[in-house]
Amino acid sequence: MSTKQPDWEAIERAFRAGALSIRTIAERHGISDTAIRSKARKNGWARDLSDQVRQAAKAKLVRTEVRTDGSHCEPRTDDEIVEEAATEAASVVLAHRAGLANWRAIADKLSVALAEIDVDEDNLGDFSRALNAGVDAQLKVIKGERQAYGLDSDEGNKTVDDLAALMDELSKDA
Repeated sequence: MSTKQPDWEAIERAFRAGALSIRTIAERHGISDTAIRSKARKNGWARDLSDQVRQAAKAKLVRTEVRTDGSHCEPRTDDEIVEEAATEAASVVLAHRAGLANWRAIADKLSVALAEIDVDEDNLGDFSRALNAGVDAQLKVIKGERQAYGLDSDEGNKTVDDLAALMDELSKDA
């Protein structure tokens, strides 16, 4: 059985960045979360960089271009730790945005297809179900886009929720 030493510098960076749970960090490094907590307490690690990470991630998203280079030296300063975590967070959000663009295209195709269907007594039930599914898909895409592009506000969510409630009410009569 091999007893590989944990990379405590990497664990400290992840811990201090605050972007991952202690349990997730422990799983990634093959140690217990108790060991991390103990080491953090012993060495005075603080999980106080998460706000800086979020701010740096937002700044990266505004630029929409995340630099990635093959060389990776071990970060030592808070700024370097924040930069590393912000890059990781920004890449996740950019991937979400790309996925949402695909779902928007699918929802748009369904909308076009439904607009071209002639509704009669024979297909009214199928049309209603497809319409309900299309509206549900569209609302979920809108909500996801608002989150991924940082547009969430209480008023914005209220508008989406109100629209969803209205569409539910209308679909009952169909």
